[in-house]
Amino acid sequence: MQYPTKVAVAAAVAFLAACGGSPAAQVESAPKMAAAPPEPMPVESGPREQTADEQVNHVLNRLTFGARPGDVEAVRTMGVDRWIDLQLHPERINDAKSDQYFAALESYNEPSQTLQQKYPPPNQLLQRLGAKGDRSKLTPAETAELRDATAGVRKVTIEAQSGRVDRALLSERQLQEVMTDFWLNHFSVYIQKGPPERYQLAQYESKVIRPNSLGKFRTLLDAVAKSPAMLFYLDNWESQADSNRPRLVPLPGAGRGGRNARGGLLTQQQQQALAKRRGGLNENYGRELLELHTLGVDGGYTQQDVINVARALTGWTFPRPQQGGGGFEFNPQMHDAGEKTVLGHKLAAGRGIEDGEDVLDIVARHPATAHYIAYKLARRFVSDTPPAGLVDRAAETFRRTDGDIRAVVRTIITSQEFFAQKAYRSKVKSPFEVVVSALRALGAQPDGTLRTAQTVATLGEPIYGHQAPNGWPETGDQWMNTGAILNRINFGVAIAAGKVPGVSPTNWKGAETLVNAPIDQQVDGVVAALLGGGVSPDTRAILITGQNPFLASAAALDTTPEMARPKDKDPLDPDEVMMMLPDPSGGPPQRGPARDRAFGKLQPPTKGLALIVGLAIGSPEFQRR
Repeated sequence: MQYPTKVAVAAAVAFLAACGGSPAAQVESAPKMAAAPPEPMPVESGPREQTADEQVNHVLNRLTFGARPGDVEAVRTMGVDRWIDLQLHPERINDAKSDQYFAALESYNEPSQTLQQKYPPPNQLLQRLGAKGDRSKLTPAETAELRDATAGVRKVTIEAQSGRVDRALLSERQLQEVMTDFWLNHFSVYIQKGPPERYQLAQYESKVIRPNSLGKFRTLLDAVAKSPAMLFYLDNWESQADSNRPRLVPLPGAGRGGRNARGGLLTQQQQQALAKRRGGLNENYGRELLELHTLGVDGGYTQQDVINVARALTGWTFPRPQQGGGGFEFNPQMHDAGEKTVLGHKLAAGRGIEDGEDVLDIVARHPATAHYIAYKLARRFVSDTPPAGLVDRAAETFRRTDGDIRAVVRTIITSQEFFAQKAYRSKVKSPFEVVVSALRALGAQPDGTLRTAQTVATLGEPIYGHQAPNGWPETGDQWMNTGAILNRINFGVAIAAGKVPGVSPTNWKGAETLVNAPIDQQVDGVVAALLGGGVSPDTRAILITGQNPFLASAAALDTTPEMARPKDKDPLDPDEVMMMLPDPSGGPPQRGPARDRAFGKLQPPTKGLALIVGLAIGSPEFQRR
């Protein structure tokens, strides 16, 4: 691979500084929602440092996935505070266009077990057909069945990944989509965990996360804890009491003999048989529940708490995951029925699912959870290093409202800190935000294929592609390095060249008046439409001349996705991560530059409105929100 020239590296330093990144990085993220209150809660009072126009741009950058043509005028007409209140109550917003689009997608409307039964993993189907990997042994009917299953698995995966982009692009309930993205990252799952996982993803997004994204945190936590996607990802579906622990089970054929309706305690021989068949206690979910989902790494829990949380959640599973599974079930044969102590709270012996429910109550209402969630939300909406006073007020709202997410978000996004001048354009967009905001700005329509999701992956954030449970980075310094910058600029070039599906660089509302205008007017029009009306002298010079220092280097167009990946790297082959669709039959993934798969061969225009639009998409101003 060629490396960027000194000119490109010097330009990278300037770009990093403009985007808020560190130049030092140059060489190297259910139950239904609670009913809305009948009357909106009052917004915070006090002066706002941002001008009226800046406030409009700010809320569209932070509380949506980017302004569409006409959105600035709509928010200005409604008023920023009324618009915020409406977005905080998505149930009041007509989202018929998005609903109609997703009503046609099988993965979002069929239970995951139905999908897996209809489209079994091809390797499992081959085994069931007795071919053992040798397709020459299949009959014509079996070959057709295998072909349909392979196409079905690909369809399910494409719908889950592209659906994330399409809903963010289409939905009128933009704050709900931003919150859905936040919680999907907070409660991260991984598409390559195993064949069952990909069948669960669309339902995980649409049934578990989205309906609860602005509701009670305890309700959301319960929905996640009982989701097959999370149970499978963090291995809780097979976690059971160790062989030396008492179990709560119905004893087949043994009679109840003084035991309660949930059964009795297993003999040691029975315990050992179950342990041999399925293994013992798995601490994965118990640890991540405390460290990542609730209290945070500094939340004051101990290793013994991790163990006892895991014990309390034994038996939280779902049936037959390798055959498609089903919904959540509690299996008393797997449950550790002994006494437990979690964060100072005693859980009596002899109980069943109540152990896990009590644990969720304890952690959801713990003061450390209030602070941890408040901090993460303030970091998402205000600053990579959110003001301590704002975090404290948001945490107090969390405690006072018993974890009402809507109230916590309202505290943050109506605060003086949110509307402070230093908060304006201070956040760096993630790759997902870059792609979706560009599509929205240009009035794009859903593509329905994997290509847009591949574009997000090429910029370093494959959808559902983070292997570790901590999710993608939430701070700009983790996304900004030389390779990331080059790939983001290449994305703008790809738009200019017409290589991004569903979007045209010159077919958005207002573009018709600029196509034949003088270049100064074209630049002014693009700056107003895409960049909030203000850019640095350096950016304006690039738009006028059509020359970007990065694009002057041939190496800029040869940059590979490995350079674009954040510091929190996955231990995966980057080429496989970028594609995220290995051959469902078990063969190796297709090879070749991931950038070429996403963008095709780049031949940008040498001048004109399309080139100005592409350069604007790649500018520091567009990369910030």
